[in-house]
Amino acid sequence: MQRHADVTEFVELTPAAEVSTARHGWRAKCLQRLIRLDLPVPRTVALPVETVRAIAAGQMPDTQAIAAVFGPGLLVSVRSSPENPEWGGPGTVLNVGMNDAMHARLTQTHGAEAADALYLRFVQSYATHVARLDPDMFTARPGPHALAAALAAYQAETDEAFPQSPARQLAEVLRSMARAWEGTTARLLRQAKGAPSEATLGLLVQDMALAIGPGLSGSGTMQFVDSVTGSPQIIGRFRGQSQGRNAAVATLYLTRDARGISLEETAPEVFAELTRYGAACRVKLREEMQLEFAVSDGRVSVIDAVRVQRSSRAAVKIAVALASDGVITREEALLRVEPRALSELLHYQVDPRAPRDRFARGIAASPGAATGRIVFTSAAAQASAARDEPCILVRRETAPEDIRGMHAAVAVLTERGGMTSHAAVIARGLGLPCIVGCSEIQLNPRERTLRGPDGRIFREGEVITVDGTNGEVLAGQAAMLEPALDEGFRTLLRWADNVRDIGIRANADTPDDARTARMFEAEGIGLCRTEHMFFDEDRLTVMREMIFADTANDRRIALERLLPMQRDDFTALFDIMAGLPVTIRLFDPPLHEFLPHDREGMRELAEALDRPLSDVTRRVEALSEFNPMLGMRGVRLGITVPEIYEMQAQAIFEATVEASRRGAPVVPEIMIPLVSAQREVELVKTRIDAVAAAVRTQTKTDFTYRLGVMVETPRAALRAGQIAEHAAFLSFGTNDLTQMTYGLSRDDAGRFMGSYVKQKVYLEDPFHILDVEGVGELLLIGAQRGRAARPDVTISVCGEHGGNPESIAFCRAAGFDYVSCSPFRVPVARLAAAHFALLAPKPARDA
Repeated sequence: MQRHADVTEFVELTPAAEVSTARHGWRAKCLQRLIRLDLPVPRTVALPVETVRAIAAGQMPDTQAIAAVFGPGLLVSVRSSPENPEWGGPGTVLNVGMNDAMHARLTQTHGAEAADALYLRFVQSYATHVARLDPDMFTARPGPHALAAALAAYQAETDEAFPQSPARQLAEVLRSMARAWEGTTARLLRQAKGAPSEATLGLLVQDMALAIGPGLSGSGTMQFVDSVTGSPQIIGRFRGQSQGRNAAVATLYLTRDARGISLEETAPEVFAELTRYGAACRVKLREEMQLEFAVSDGRVSVIDAVRVQRSSRAAVKIAVALASDGVITREEALLRVEPRALSELLHYQVDPRAPRDRFARGIAASPGAATGRIVFTSAAAQASAARDEPCILVRRETAPEDIRGMHAAVAVLTERGGMTSHAAVIARGLGLPCIVGCSEIQLNPRERTLRGPDGRIFREGEVITVDGTNGEVLAGQAAMLEPALDEGFRTLLRWADNVRDIGIRANADTPDDARTARMFEAEGIGLCRTEHMFFDEDRLTVMREMIFADTANDRRIALERLLPMQRDDFTALFDIMAGLPVTIRLFDPPLHEFLPHDREGMRELAEALDRPLSDVTRRVEALSEFNPMLGMRGVRLGITVPEIYEMQAQAIFEATVEASRRGAPVVPEIMIPLVSAQREVELVKTRIDAVAAAVRTQTKTDFTYRLGVMVETPRAALRAGQIAEHAAFLSFGTNDLTQMTYGLSRDDAGRFMGSYVKQKVYLEDPFHILDVEGVGELLLIGAQRGRAARPDVTISVCGEHGGNPESIAFCRAAGFDYVSCSPFRVPVARLAAAHFALLAPKPARDA
């Protein structure tokens, strides 16, 4: 014999009832708030999590006592009420208590057709969700014989008549929902949504609002903002003579609409009443809510209210509007917008309301979406751009020589690579939608085709859409939403700047990058990678002439041709960033990246340089390295081929003089890459000081500059105290530092990183989210030792991690002065920094 749980373990929802989200769930607490607003909520009883847990274990409450709350003629719904609405829960069961006696009563008051429909719907629901019978046996639509057939089928399958006791029906429904919550499938589903394994469930028993009757009757939903744009708009439907969110009978529009009749016209009093309820919820619940309501013979009942589902752009608009109207504070508005969500506002996005023909999926490396014709080479991308035809560059993986093609494309898709592969890093800097590591596709460069996993073949010139936000490749042209850089976006970020306490700079390599950084209100350039300036066609040829020079003097002659180009580059950056700091990293990559690697490219280079093909081939082979990322690059190249750094320093200082004459004095920040030893800094500093002195003499103008180091080797972090003696700033390049700390190629890691994360070798991809335990410890050691040797040294991060919210939290807690990230990640970083400033006070720096 079953034992009953304590019958006091339920509570009727009243304004004064002791109800909490933790104990009774979010829906119970929300309904109590609606009751306190005097909204017409049907009588509701809440069963707390302890009672539901007892029900799942077989200990049933006294359902007669629960039924007594509703009086004779019980007809109720049972709804789930987890602590968090995102966790889901068992579906609502309507019309519990429907039996032969209630059917007869409703036949007299509402007619046989309505009574049959209500009874049939309950039998179908009870049979499939409670008795767990085959749904196919209970799919008949309402009709003169459908109800009798359903009741007969139930009896045939269970060997007993359909239960007539409302208390028993209620008990079985409660048991079914409680056990469904504890089932393995339900546990896995809600854990996938972020719910803890011990997530609890409350249940609600609510008087039915029948939504049928001789007058205006039906049910519907109403919200007061657009879920995609966030703009004020009444949205929803009213379904006549129906129950529940999914019913669809005699649908009316809510507001006046040329496509059909509306609730506003048919029943203006009901429409006005619902509008008042929505306004009250917005102010008192401090949120945009969607109302679920029922109308029975003109009387309105509010069944439920849920937070309006919203896109990222809608979230920003809603939060700013609520704060501007004084409903919430500005600080609350900031915390209501997820920082990463801002990425979606900066670019075109695929309209979530439109159909999607997805044929492949990869790693979402750079947000936004774009449609264009497939091209397989950078040359084809440039030709397409010259014809004003948008194109998508598809490659196995990109290399430095593809930068021109990436500039010409509207999106990039690669078969290989991870979050910090060449394609991903450059695309984020350019603001291009990008998908990398799309191993589902098969490229055939010779035939210029792309095969999807479903067998479809796309040829060069065919149109596809790259959704870099979701990592999906779509066939054809998709409907798009435009960027949303509106006043709401700018207002939110102004509020963020008022509270954040760590600086945000941008990585910018070109004047276009700098203008983007300035548009997003970065506080300066934290990393300008000068090598990206050499890949334009006119400069690449001169660069190759310098590489093929046999003597230092010949190299200087070639570099003299690059000097005015570099000077113009830096002058433009200083002008655009007027009054803000600009950190210029000296030349970093190995020289072989500027040379062709195929036979055709070498032949073209031989013709351009007027050299024998054999000479070109030998030089390319001579410059090749087994592991170029650990070879002669960065400061090593600057010391062994000092003419390059001398030319760049001269260009920087001459640009400083020129820009300072037109505006505020410029203090350039020059950063030495890939340092490992103090002596490297001393040697470079000596040469740069000499160049500075020469420019001062030549221009008869005084200026100052700051010399710093890009800390991207473990040894530099460990010896930061010595290095800081000659450096005004230490900027951690976490891309290479992560690579060297792990001994892991960031370009190849994408091939197995997913498996590593899945098996929890790494909790996250360390190239995507900063490894605070390993790489982070090197950052802390470097910062501590650098400041011990030089208390005024500036500490920052300029790797791709600088735009990652979790990494910003680490840098802020460590007392770093600023982070620098791609221009299109600056808004994300600004908002993330504000979140951390609001959620936790910044620790005071040690004296």
